[in-house]
Order: sequence, then C-alpha cells, then structure tokens
Amino acid sequence: MTTTKLLLLIFTIFSSLHYFSVSSFEYQVGGNKGWVVPPANDTRIYNYWASENRFQVGDTVRFRYKKDSVMEVTEEEYKKCNSSHPSFFSNTGNTVYKLDHSGPFYFVSGVSGHCEKGQKIIIKVMAPEEDYPLHGGGKKSAGSRPAVLPLGGSELAACLQLVLSYVASRVFY
Repeated sequence: MTTTKLLLLIFTIFSSLHYFSVSSFEYQVGGNKGWVVPPANDTRIYNYWASENRFQVGDTVRFRYKKDSVMEVTEEEYKKCNSSHPSFFSNTGNTVYKLDHSGPFYFVSGVSGHCEKGQKIIIKVMAPEEDYPLHGGGKKSAGSRPAVLPLGGSELAACLQLVLSYVASRVFY
C-alpha cells in the first residue's frame, strides 16, 4: 500500500507541474509562399491570414523572403505605407519576430511600392483574458491553437490542484 501512496504522490506532483509550463507558437507569415507581394486581386491576403489565427504573447512570426525586407511600423505609418521610421527592420531573408505584448503589431515590406501592392499585415495579439474559444464555429487554419474553455489557465490549474490535494490528503491520512 505504501508504494501505491508514493506513486499517487509522484503522479500528483508531476501532473501539477504540467500546468505551470509556458508554451509559445511560431507562425510562418504567408505560409509556404512566404512574405511576397500578393497577387493584384488578393491584396488583403495577409490580413485575412492573420485574422484566422490566435496570436498570444510569447508567440513568434517568421517572415521568409528573397530580395525584400520586413519592418514594424506604427498604425499611421501602416495606413500610409510610410516606412521611413520603422521601430524594427530586417532584411535577412528569414526574420523571426517575437510578439512580446498584447495589442496590434503593424508590419510592412521595406521595398518601395510593395506595401502599396498589399505586402503588409496587422497581427493582433490577444491579452490573456481574451483566450476564449472561437465564436460562431470559426474555421481553424494552419497554426491555429485549439479552442480552450472560458476558464483561464491559472483558474483551471488552481481547481485541479485543489482536487488533487484533496485526493492526496484522503489517501495519505
């Protein structure tokens, strides 16, 4: 019986640790095509793609491109396709950008004329309390997270911890 109690205690500890893990996700902007000038009839392709994903703080977005660049700009610069004062610039061809806070991020191509042709994207990062299931049966796209219960992760972990502590106390005492 002592072995069973010890195994239950170890199981309780390890199952509780799972809820303290931090996870992030990497999204590839543009999918297999990468960060390119969109076709003339599909200039909203990047924002459509972004709206189909659920970005969270800590996630990263990867921009893959050739003979181009990516810049983070303000909302005003985004609207005007003005890239003269970006807060971030990269032209490596394989740029990974960490989404470090909730709210919108505005990205444009740094190559003259590309932004005006639709090579720009708004990525909206959810605040932790916005992490609810998709409403209206929203379609999941590649890179989407599974829908979660409206009960936040910390509340769920606390409830599970309480239940496991109760079970352990009944078994060990």
